[in-house]
Amino acid sequence: MATAAPAAHPAPATHPAPRGTCPFAPPPAYQQAREDTPVTRVTLWDGTPCWLVTRHQEARALLADPRFSADATRPGFPFLSAAARHLGAGKTSFIRMDDPEHHRLRRMLTGDFTIRRTAALRPAVQQAADRLLDAMTADRTGADLVAEFALPLPSLVICLLLGVPYQDHEFFQRCSRTLLRRDSPIEEVVAAQDELTAYLDALTDRKRTEPDDAILSRLVARGELSTEDIGAMGRLLLIAGHETTANMTALSVLALLRHPDQLAHLRAHPEATPAAVEELLRWLSIVQTGVTRVATEDVEIGGVLIRAGEGVVCQINTANRDGRRYPDGDALDLTRDTRQHLAFGFGVHQCLGQPLARLELEIALDTLLRRLPGLRLAVPFEEIRFRHEMTVYGVETLPVTW
Repeated sequence: MATAAPAAHPAPATHPAPRGTCPFAPPPAYQQAREDTPVTRVTLWDGTPCWLVTRHQEARALLADPRFSADATRPGFPFLSAAARHLGAGKTSFIRMDDPEHHRLRRMLTGDFTIRRTAALRPAVQQAADRLLDAMTADRTGADLVAEFALPLPSLVICLLLGVPYQDHEFFQRCSRTLLRRDSPIEEVVAAQDELTAYLDALTDRKRTEPDDAILSRLVARGELSTEDIGAMGRLLLIAGHETTANMTALSVLALLRHPDQLAHLRAHPEATPAAVEELLRWLSIVQTGVTRVATEDVEIGGVLIRAGEGVVCQINTANRDGRRYPDGDALDLTRDTRQHLAFGFGVHQCLGQPLARLELEIALDTLLRRLPGLRLAVPFEEIRFRHEMTVYGVETLPVTW
């Protein structure tokens, strides 16, 4: 039977909570909440109360439940920063919509990200990875893996798919970084959003007279969407299409270098790279701020009654380490069964681009480990700077040698 929150509830924790001594692990406060009170109250940055869900079973149930809305315009929707609140008030993409509008817009893109369509990209992605590695290793024995490999690889691919000129990558990467920083001043967020929107609107208009075979042109050719709608979809794909995979690539390499037994296993069994990618996705869970929803009616989750209009944050990184689903979940084990991990979300809003992300990660890791058998850190681990202030977790730079 569902129970409302007790009147004398302990003082709520804040969200986001600080990480502990291990930069790969979720905040200890959330790990403890998962064991003690997996559905608990927290206070957001602006003082707003919100529910926090930290256990795998409850998180999976919530993300599959249509009574929890992804619509950022609904009263009570939890915004995790001033930047997120500003962006939620503007023109949003389908990830901030509910069905049927979410389904109508999403299905316009599903054909571009099927497993079959993505598999056909493998030669092009492999060629891009080899070219980047050729340039990175030419006449040198060290480089910043983020700047010279992890970031340009998915940027090249998403530009190819969207029909965005890659020579503009420094511009859209700068805008993306501002929009994904939780502590970006609101005036910088507004400026970055306006710049990126104007850029994509102009590019969309150009596709009307200079079409190609890429996604933006195909959306234009459908004749169903305004320039503003196409721009919102393009902004989502452009940012998500390079930020997540770039950070996962660099952080995965660092995790493997810090776990030499797992690295040795993968070098000895390169055919296990797809399984290794799934474990790294589970273990790292780089969307560190969680997935936000708001209840549209009273719903019981984990024996707790969440009232209509109350916001919820699903803390994916703690759910993915839940020992009830993954025994010894804090350990990185490339041989484990990772089925049902939530790194790409769950339910109707599960990440559209996950086949592409998997392909890019598999190729990136396989190429690096195959071609650079002596790959190692070029600086002490303690000097690595982590992206604590970003929605998408990672490292600022990754100096390596080989």
